[in-house]
Amino acid sequence: MKILIVEDEIELLDSMTTYLKNEDFICESASSFFDAEDKIISFGYDIIILDITLPDGSGLNLLELIKEQSSKTGVLIVSAKNSLDDKLKGLDLGADDYITKPFHLAELNSRINSLIRRRNFDGDDSSIQFNEINIDPSSKTVTIHGKHMELTKKEYNLLLYFITNKNKVLTKESIAEHLWGDDIEMADSYDFIYTHMGNLRKKIKKLEGTDYLQTMYGLGYKFTDVEK
Repeated sequence: MKILIVEDEIELLDSMTTYLKNEDFICESASSFFDAEDKIISFGYDIIILDITLPDGSGLNLLELIKEQSSKTGVLIVSAKNSLDDKLKGLDLGADDYITKPFHLAELNSRINSLIRRRNFDGDDSSIQFNEINIDPSSKTVTIHGKHMELTKKEYNLLLYFITNKNKVLTKESIAEHLWGDDIEMADSYDFIYTHMGNLRKKIKKLEGTDYLQTMYGLGYKFTDVEK
């Protein structure tokens, strides 16, 4: 899952970024309205953590931009303790949830995982099921036919990304950007994606699971149980 953190308090921004990266999220950050606006226009994100009080602009205006750019992006607004009006405005504009400063990073992580499940899996706030494949986002574990599947961090994120976008064609560029963030711009090729997908396919088949990954020649890849 790819996350943008918009926060002008640098110490808090760094703490959130470090914590969520350790939780295997791809994190990018912006400490100003201008930087956030540029990233929102240029890139796609699954979740945006949005401080609505910024020194050079209103986070509520950014929220409107987010909803114009991608209605599927989840938004968790960060508000000061006594800013009830801002919270209500944010929710009215389409924010999914809010968290009030100060907060524990573990709570932030829990809200993000809950938001991902609610937005992408029909409101199910527990585990993610796709036929015989079951994903538990809280423990980041996967089972197939009830058997534990050993995955690397990248393989887990790749599988979750495919299931989140089941039945959609995903380009290799979008897969690379989603899993590696801005760092992908320094890559010479996308060969490493083929390696991760090949390993994921082998591990699914090893547990007698179905290979749902279809290659759409000239377009990208689709994770689906619908026949071509």
